[in-house]
Amino acid sequence: MTDVWAHRVADADWHAITADVDDHGGALLPPLLTPSEAAELRAEYDRDRFRSTVDMARYRFGSGEYRYFATPYPEPVERLKQALYPRLLPIARDWWTRLGRPSPWPDHLDDWLAACHAAGQTKSTAILLKYGPGDWNALHRDLYGDLLFPLQVVINLSEPGVDHTGGEFLLLEQRPRAQSRGSSFTIPQGHGFVFTTRERPVRSSRGWSAAPVRHGVSTVRSGLRLTLGLVFHDAA
Repeated sequence: MTDVWAHRVADADWHAITADVDDHGGALLPPLLTPSEAAELRAEYDRDRFRSTVDMARYRFGSGEYRYFATPYPEPVERLKQALYPRLLPIARDWWTRLGRPSPWPDHLDDWLAACHAAGQTKSTAILLKYGPGDWNALHRDLYGDLLFPLQVVINLSEPGVDHTGGEFLLLEQRPRAQSRGSSFTIPQGHGFVFTTRERPVRSSRGWSAAPVRHGVSTVRSGLRLTLGLVFHDAA
């Protein structure tokens, strides 16, 4: 059977995406899900496919709710993770080379997840996030253990301006010996957005320095916003 999700990932302009991630810490990806596929994943939220549910307000993460998928993942989630990992891997390795760090990531996602599991990081990390009016996500980083992959992807399952207003995706980068830089992005339905998990290399007077990056979501003003989050390391 043709892997349509792998074809969509392969058809992206990865030279331009790499340049945008290097310049801004994040980059818009082309449509990875059709409207019908996005609707099917939105419907998953009310099904028994999850290992846990988190109330953001309870933990002062913001307001809203998200649910961690149990494995095995729905087919689009698994296929997209498998297709995206080898495209993101050269960026990750290049970043760690600039920072003078060894790159621990093997060529294949399954081998990397096996290393996570051997280190005690065995919990699945693909998530569905749901925001209603007034909900938001505090600036944070998705660090689930000592092993991490420095890039992750979010896919908007809702249509901005139709299903919801507000809810822009936010990045805040702490630059070396300078004021922090904030950016906001509107992600069209079905499109992905790749961004920095923890930190990225930026030029400084001393060469390359690691700039910490946090991400979040601005307040949803109306409607319902659901997104799929793909993290490429598992959790302890």
